[in-house]
Formats: sequence, C-alpha cells, structure tokens
Amino acid sequence: MSHITVERNRRRQMNEHLKVLRSLTPCFYIKRGDQASIIAGVVEFIKELHQVLQALESKKRRKSLSPSPSPSPRPLQLITLQPDQSPSLGQENVNELTACCNSSVADVEAKISGSNVILKILSRPIPGQIVRIISTLEKLCFEVLHLNISSMEDTVLYSFVVKIGLECQLSVEELAVQVQQSFLFPQTVYTNYM
Repeated sequence: MSHITVERNRRRQMNEHLKVLRSLTPCFYIKRGDQASIIAGVVEFIKELHQVLQALESKKRRKSLSPSPSPSPRPLQLITLQPDQSPSLGQENVNELTACCNSSVADVEAKISGSNVILKILSRPIPGQIVRIISTLEKLCFEVLHLNISSMEDTVLYSFVVKIGLECQLSVEELAVQVQQSFLFPQTVYTNYM
C-alpha cells in the first residue's frame, strides 16, 4: 500500500469515529462541527457521566448505611484528610489535600488544588440550598469560579471550583464542615470562623 492510501484510510477511519462520537454525545456539548470541538464536547460529556456515576455510587452507599426509609439526623462525621496522589488531566502528580464531611443530609468533599478548591456536594434536592451554599462560600472568602449541577431522580450533585481568597483562614476540613452546616443549620453557618 502506498503512503497516500494509508493516510486516506486513516482519515476515513478518524472521520467515522468522530461521527460516532458526535452521535453518542448530546448536541449541547458540541458547539461546532470541527474535530477539536467534537473531542472537547465528548470530554465534557464523559466528565459529566463520571460525576453522575460517582453520585449514584455515593447514593447507593448512603442507602446501604441507612436502613430506615427516611433519613434520620446524625452528627457530622469528618471522614478523611489525606494527600491525593492521583494526577489530573494535563498535570503531573500533585499533592492535594482532601476532606470529606458526610451526614444523612449531604456528602461534602473539598479538595485543594493549587489556589483553588474543588468542592463536590451530593444531597437530595432542597429548595434554596444552592443559594445557601454560595452565600456560605462568599462569607468564608471564597470566589465561585465554576458551578456544575447534575440531578438524577432524587439526588443532586453540585460541583464547584472556587478560588481561595486572600483573607481566607479556613482549612479544607473546616470548609467541608461549614458547607455541611449550610444543609443542617442554615441560620447558624459561619459563626465559628468569623
């Protein structure tokens, strides 16, 4: 086979695969029809699916821990503060501090990555809760850079990227607890740290 034929076959296969990817991805993820836009849209869709999978696994875990049909209040449980060795896309291994604060109402995970915090919150839908979370973050000197909300059945996953303000004095553990308290005690949030 000549080099031209091999290249033509490679391009044809690439175009066929891109068509399949485009057909499997919801249209609002892909802004334009060029190859880079299709691939970027597919990457975003896969990230979203990954978050939904994590949310469903967490929901399953929560159901197995709580045999009663209605969630009963239980005290906050700070689960972990650990260095995370897993590399992100396009990054080398970077130590990241992670803290999780779980209750029967919501699971909160805060991960410091550079000058930002990645905050994931899994809960049942509660009217006005997103406003309370954002208000809590702003009062604690965090600036919301990105917010993604995914919902499925009776579960909502809030994914934030927040910038740490210069005045911020909280540890990642304290942040997770404060966000958790916005679910449990909406009127008494951030009294310990202001």
